Amino acid sequence: MPTHRIVLATANPGKIRELRSLLPPNVEVVSAPALGIRLPPETGETFVENALLKARVAAQESGLIALADDSGLEVDALGGRPGVHSARYAGEHADDAQNIARLLRELRDVPLSQRTARFRAVVAIVAPDGREAVVEGTVEGCIAEKPRGRGGFGYDPVFIPCGYDRTFAEMTLEEKNRLSHRAQALQRAVPILLDWLGCTGQAADNDDSS
Repeated sequence: MPTHRIVLATANPGKIRELRSLLPPNVEVVSAPALGIRLPPETGETFVENALLKARVAAQESGLIALADDSGLEVDALGGRPGVHSARYAGEHADDAQNIARLLRELRDVPLSQRTARFRAVVAIVAPDGREAVVEGTVEGCIAEKPRGRGGFGYDPVFIPCGYDRTFAEMTLEEKNRLSHRAQALQRAVPILLDWLGCTGQAADNDDSS
């Protein structure tokens, strides 16, 4: 069985493991930094623009099919903010606690029924020959009045997915991953990727949910 190599435009080992778990064993996933590729800053105004920006650079410099993602939190009462600025909402070098603190300050007078929000993830797939595809995943929910739980990262301590009374940070990793916006987007990207690689019909032979 021939081995195919693809590049993921991230340095995040968790994202690499997540994608690898969805692919058959003959598809090797390598990170862009491992190939010496410097990823561009996320200067786009949308998740799609940022994902395509990174995937195009990775595909061009590696000569491989590339995947990139961009994701964030959209709060309806804030007109969709923080959106593409989720990671740096409280400033360029802000940490998760500072971002959450700003979010909760801005929602201080908004009742729970009006604190609807969603996590959105976009995955871009770009081939060296110019083919491009974009898929996305979302999970709907609302913003809690104060942080709860110690798991996860980012805005997980204040995000309560619809149908649940716990925040993402109060869930196990397996529970969160079943709902994850990025997992949804990656699952939609995999059939396209396998088709482009000529691996249509193959599935990941991997029972490890980590």
